Amino acid sequence: MSQIIKSIKPIWEEKTTPIVDFLYRINVSPNILTVVGLVFVFVGSFFIIKGMFLVAGIFILIGNLCDALDGYLARKYNQQTLMGAFLDSVIDRYSDIIPILSLMYYFKNDDIFFISSSLALIGSYMTSYTRARSESLGVECKVGIMERPERSFVLILSLLTGFLIYGVGIIAIFSNITVIQRVICFYKSGK
Repeated sequence: MSQIIKSIKPIWEEKTTPIVDFLYRINVSPNILTVVGLVFVFVGSFFIIKGMFLVAGIFILIGNLCDALDGYLARKYNQQTLMGAFLDSVIDRYSDIIPILSLMYYFKNDDIFFISSSLALIGSYMTSYTRARSESLGVECKVGIMERPERSFVLILSLLTGFLIYGVGIIAIFSNITVIQRVICFYKSGK
């Protein structure tokens, strides 16, 4: 988890406690919240394909908010399970990939955008893969300048503002730098 997210997390949890308490009272499980978040991301991605970027950004923002709330709900009400953690990770990959694929489809005739989107897609996937693989080998590599929350923030901001080429370019560059940082982290572990 990045330093920015670490510093924001307590404030986020304090401000969203009423929402999490309400979700618990109406029997919304963390896993349901995770799946609902993915549905919002899929709907947002549909709007990307239609060129309705502002609407897409709003839907993807709501999907990401669901993703941010599911873990807090699970922790606060002792509903953490291995299946929940696994499901959250799998759905996070879909939430990373589907919007970028939608942008690639929409801008398929723009070679520069297509290439930068491809690099963003590769970097997003490899950021997650390098962490998972290093942890499977016994090394914790939670380092990097652009983890999932930062990538989501940049994507949503670029959709809401219309600065898509810049947002996707930032994700392309910094997610791949994060991959390098994680490879270095693993190398320095001496394994």
